[in-house]
Amino acid sequence: MDAHGHTHSHNHNRAFAVGVTLNVGFVLVEAFYGWLTGSLALLSDAGHNLSDVLGLLIAWGGFYLARLRPSQKHTYGLGRVTIMAATFNALILLVAIGGIVWEAISRFSHPVQIQGVTVMVVAAIGVVVNGVTAWLFMSGSKDDLNLRGAYLHMAADALVSLGVVAAAALFIWTGWTWLDPAISLVIALVILIGTWDLLRHALHLSLDGVPASIELGDIADYLSSLPGVSAIHDLHIWAMSTSETALTVHLVMPDGQPDDDFLCRVVNALHDRFDIEHPTIQVETGDQPCLLSVHTTH
Repeated sequence: MDAHGHTHSHNHNRAFAVGVTLNVGFVLVEAFYGWLTGSLALLSDAGHNLSDVLGLLIAWGGFYLARLRPSQKHTYGLGRVTIMAATFNALILLVAIGGIVWEAISRFSHPVQIQGVTVMVVAAIGVVVNGVTAWLFMSGSKDDLNLRGAYLHMAADALVSLGVVAAAALFIWTGWTWLDPAISLVIALVILIGTWDLLRHALHLSLDGVPASIELGDIADYLSSLPGVSAIHDLHIWAMSTSETALTVHLVMPDGQPDDDFLCRVVNALHDRFDIEHPTIQVETGDQPCLLSVHTTH
């Protein structure tokens, strides 16, 4: 039996539109004042925010394509593109990190004076812009890796901008020019931590790994405990998108085929208890063992 009960995340199109608009505007402001004041912290953060705009656009495209209906050529739809979007986002951020680190290291040997007050004001605007954008994606970040990527980027950027404010304040107080490239390295480290986790999860899903929110053993125990089931095999769980999960399993039921009510109860339980959107269940009596069972463990 194959269940196709789709659940859709809240419409985040408006969140993407607002987030992209706010961040494009802020990138222009931050880049201009970073160039005007000679602040690497502002310029590096502007470059990172520009990569975030691209990341938001990629995530938005993935979110849109994932909502298209299945077709004869793509019978599961295009939900898997959200996993690709999360992967691309992580790779883009890694490139941005490399640029920030390279420029920061060179600034240690060639320090530049910055206008602390201007840097503080611009970075404070960044705290607001990135904070608001992160808030827009907060509701969907718990269940969707693609949206979580957008949320984590914006939340990290809000913290980074807060760090730039602190660095500028310290510069005004101490006059230490090394603070600017130093905070840039801190920015790179903060971004790297979040990016590495995003990339690891995205690659895991792209290789048909079991989503982190699902315990395969719990599902195997549930299926094995069903009345009339003597064994299970060929249990596979994988992500169809960053928000939908599929499952296939063979149930060995010596007493014969169950009725539709049994299958409906199992499908509903898999959905409600384990958040499985697309379960496919094959029932066997065990009289002629399926060849797949000799290759499968759970």
